[in-house]
Amino acid sequence: MYRAGPGLLDRLRAPAPGRGPLDRLRRKQSKRAEPPGVEPRRRPRGWRIVKWIAAAVVAWILISFVVFLVSAATAPGVSDSAKSALASGGSLATGSTVLIIGSDQRPANWHVQQSAKSGPSRSDSILLLHVGVGSVHRLSILRDSSAQIPGHGVGRINSAYALGGAALAIKTIEGFMGNGLRINHVMIVSFTNFPKLIDAMGGIYVTLDNCVQSNSFDGQQVNLSKGEHHLGGRAALEFSRVRENRCNPREDDRARAARQQKVLSAMRSRVVSPLNWPSSLVRLPVISWAAPRALRSDMGGPGLATLFTDLLTGGGGKTDVLGFDSINPDGTLNVSDSAKAKAVRQLQG
Repeated sequence: MYRAGPGLLDRLRAPAPGRGPLDRLRRKQSKRAEPPGVEPRRRPRGWRIVKWIAAAVVAWILISFVVFLVSAATAPGVSDSAKSALASGGSLATGSTVLIIGSDQRPANWHVQQSAKSGPSRSDSILLLHVGVGSVHRLSILRDSSAQIPGHGVGRINSAYALGGAALAIKTIEGFMGNGLRINHVMIVSFTNFPKLIDAMGGIYVTLDNCVQSNSFDGQQVNLSKGEHHLGGRAALEFSRVRENRCNPREDDRARAARQQKVLSAMRSRVVSPLNWPSSLVRLPVISWAAPRALRSDMGGPGLATLFTDLLTGGGGKTDVLGFDSINPDGTLNVSDSAKAKAVRQLQG
């Protein structure tokens, strides 16, 4: 039996000769025709199941992408002064420099000194990324490095953020590094939401070559033995902030920067490792919502999506840490011009 009612497209256009609905049905049936006595071939049921599973996975990913864009569009951004301080040019697809600032201001519900909650926050960590599709170079700057802060004289480079926010931090770091370095985008990591992102991922795994034992800070004490550990969001954040390690009192801020990079690498591994794909796929909408809210940035949803794609496809290579030549009486670190020039060349590939 054939229902002769025309379809929607047929109502909108005049049917050409041989193009009517009945003609299409005849052609469709002729393709299925089998020799007399032979039953029509049917695809195995397993193939249909695979097809529906693939369609469901694609739909799940598309939903997660929409959730990501909505979260990025509604998440707070950076100030207008920070956007004005950024250099134009650069493309996240072909090559762009991104400044990541980790603020040391803690959420109001943490048991810490009141000054750490309400006072001016400093940049607890400073990381430069030069990203492009399939290429990521990273450089950590020690927060005690001595730098010329515009309008405030010489001081610790991390105090620029407390004195003038992200805009002054951008200008200070560009002047400190020199050698033509220009920052195109900025991201400020949130102490409040960054642990939520790690928890949304199901935590991370870090492997330690030596134990880590910290002094008590923020009402917590990190005590991790040698070997592999599973860390939730708060534990991962505290681990990345350990500055004095009782297991190795000779460690300095370079070891702290290395721990921060270990956390970032563990997050990337959590997403890209095939062993974690089933879990990551189930959690994908939650991760997509939490990722843009773990930071404040000048980039919108498409820009952040491109950046995260670059980070995932750019490999998990090591991060360079800008070292120092000497320590001043006030505890600040002197970094030579030659070391800065070499670091900029390596950062920009």
